Amino acid sequence: MSTFTVLKTDGTARLGQMETVHGVIRTPVFMNVGTAAAIKGAVSTMDLKEIGTQVQLSNTYHLHVRPGDELIKRMGGLHKFMNWDRPILTDSGGFQVFSLAGLRKIREEGVTFQSHVDGRRIFMGPEESMRIQSNLGSTIAMAFDECPPALAERAYVQPSVDRTYRWLVRCKAEMERLNALPDTVNPHQMLFGINQGAVYPDIRIEHAKQISELDLDGYAIGGLAVGETHAQMYAMIEAVEPYLPKEKPRYLMGVGTPANILEAVERGVDFFDCVYPSRNGRHGHAYTNHGKMNLANAKYAEDERPIDGTCQCPVCRNYSRAYIRHLLKAGEMLGMRLMVTHNLYFYNHLTEEIREAIGEGRFAAYKAEKLRMMEEGE
Repeated sequence: MSTFTVLKTDGTARLGQMETVHGVIRTPVFMNVGTAAAIKGAVSTMDLKEIGTQVQLSNTYHLHVRPGDELIKRMGGLHKFMNWDRPILTDSGGFQVFSLAGLRKIREEGVTFQSHVDGRRIFMGPEESMRIQSNLGSTIAMAFDECPPALAERAYVQPSVDRTYRWLVRCKAEMERLNALPDTVNPHQMLFGINQGAVYPDIRIEHAKQISELDLDGYAIGGLAVGETHAQMYAMIEAVEPYLPKEKPRYLMGVGTPANILEAVERGVDFFDCVYPSRNGRHGHAYTNHGKMNLANAKYAEDERPIDGTCQCPVCRNYSRAYIRHLLKAGEMLGMRLMVTHNLYFYNHLTEEIREAIGEGRFAAYKAEKLRMMEEGE
């Protein structure tokens, strides 16, 4: 039985809600990336609630390496460990297999690779990924997959996607087994499958048809935003969308800029995550309704205005550009914290505005105006 309901459509854009054991997720939604069970930039779970965060995303591989998923299970699961009572999505570790390309060996059973922390050999396959995610007790677990480079040769991509499908079948069986165990942290854990196929629409479409037959809780479009152009990314979403179940959520993994999100919502995507708001914030870049700004610029040294005069986040209500620039220049952690808080609020508020626009049947006009403002700048 699906826990996802499409409440309204506006063109291909969808307003939806997903009921989970940890609360309702209203979509389209942006998920904040907290790789090691924390947002980089000293933003606490209390802060996340204040800025409207619905879903927190954590990383299976990183938490397995440190502090260890079995320790987190002994601590009562990830929700209790990090003091977060709303939904958590855990990625599968598959992307780390892609990003640690120089340290890995892929076989049918799974992948052997070296820990980036201490160099020890780690083996992860579908069953291991599901067991780690079960120990974490996340709301939504991602299937273990291989993420081939977007511009890889067809001769590499096709066998990789075929294996990802076989791994997904194993993930589903193992999750059903784990959810039935008496000591499982979250017996209602959900599973999302991942569509792969680089920039080959025919491979992606065939794979989407295959994974749709498995009746999973949701479906992700993976392997994009890893080297292809924005036009290629949008073309892949358009190719795949008709073949993903209409009654299930769609998640575009690792994407992206505010413009990427607006374009993908228009093409029928419901879930997003990206490190941009936190990573760029730590380096002094703020997202605003008038585009991206770099607070390191000297012109902000005596600027008394908030980062964004139209923003209602706690940072824009209380601090000037000049002060935040000073903190960043002085290497004060508070500077990073304020920047990341503002950026995450901006992203969460952007998806809130998107939901309102779809609900009122004016998404196309909203998107056009938002893109115009961001491109024009201040």
